[in-house]
Amino acid sequence: MQLKPISEQVMVITGASSGIGLVTARMAAKRGARLVLTSRNSEALERLADEITADPSSEGIATFVPADVADESALRCVAHVAASRFGRIDTWVNGAGVSVYGRLTDVSWEDQRRLFETNFWGVVAGSRVAVEHMRQEGGVLINIGSTSSDRAVPLQGMYSASKHALKAFTDALRMEIEHDGLPLSVTLVKPHAVDTPYAEHAKNYLPNEPVIRPPVYAPEVVAETILHCAEHPVRDVFAGGGGKAFSVLGNFAPRWTDKLMQKTLFDGQQADRPEHDPHDNNLYAPTSALQERGGRSPAVLESSLYTRACLHPVVTCTALAATGLTMASYVQRRRSAAAAWRKGMAAREYLAYPW
Repeated sequence: MQLKPISEQVMVITGASSGIGLVTARMAAKRGARLVLTSRNSEALERLADEITADPSSEGIATFVPADVADESALRCVAHVAASRFGRIDTWVNGAGVSVYGRLTDVSWEDQRRLFETNFWGVVAGSRVAVEHMRQEGGVLINIGSTSSDRAVPLQGMYSASKHALKAFTDALRMEIEHDGLPLSVTLVKPHAVDTPYAEHAKNYLPNEPVIRPPVYAPEVVAETILHCAEHPVRDVFAGGGGKAFSVLGNFAPRWTDKLMQKTLFDGQQADRPEHDPHDNNLYAPTSALQERGGRSPAVLESSLYTRACLHPVVTCTALAATGLTMASYVQRRRSAAAAWRKGMAAREYLAYPW
């Protein structure tokens, strides 16, 4: 499938007012994309659209439509604006998400349902609208899952459940689209822990402030992955090698992984300071906006060699082959030198022997 370069694309990004969605929007704008931005925060979206338009280094243009992804009719309005303003949709990124920290038996029924409304049903609604608009001319659907799509995390059980459900939905939708021969690429991007306001925005039932357990990656790692998938068909990919490691470990040694997570993630996901305001979260309404990073992680990985290798396998194989040839040549030279040295020593010993 031949996909358009970012500079020729019309992109819809949900969850565009903070974190991964915000970084992706700014990065896509610098590459010339025409953007339709949406989130629940109208003021933040307007500021972001004005910023992109006024930025001399940005070749893209942006418009915005406030919407709650849990409302399918609102997402249809987003798609209508994209089609009316730019004529089509080339890539739809389902990036909105919320989280709750707490034991499953402590989190209220209302909060659990609300989380699923955003993380799962919001993606279902966005995917349905996107496929409806792109089924004729083609395009790309990118759903943002998580490492938790493969491996559940204690104290974030309902978040993990929503991402598990999202993975199953995305995989089933991809098969149906391929069976029907629609010119659509469907990708699931699975970020590992990312330095966004994720923990700050989450509703918290724990006594202390939640923190993100390392390794933690920069949101640019995920944004680069998203934009690559918008230009190249990719089935699914981990954004951050730590996520792949957790997934493999959980598949091959599930009980041992259970024990490891029980030992490290109950205290490891909490700071040593008490929660100052349990009502300050974005579960039901937006909070702080236009914030790319959270700032609670002391060390952040700005790149992922694993993800780069997955997205650029030809370059990676070429580099590995070149490295292998260089090493083979080096070893051969050492062996030849050693053989010559041994022959020289043997000759000297032969001549020195008192025949």
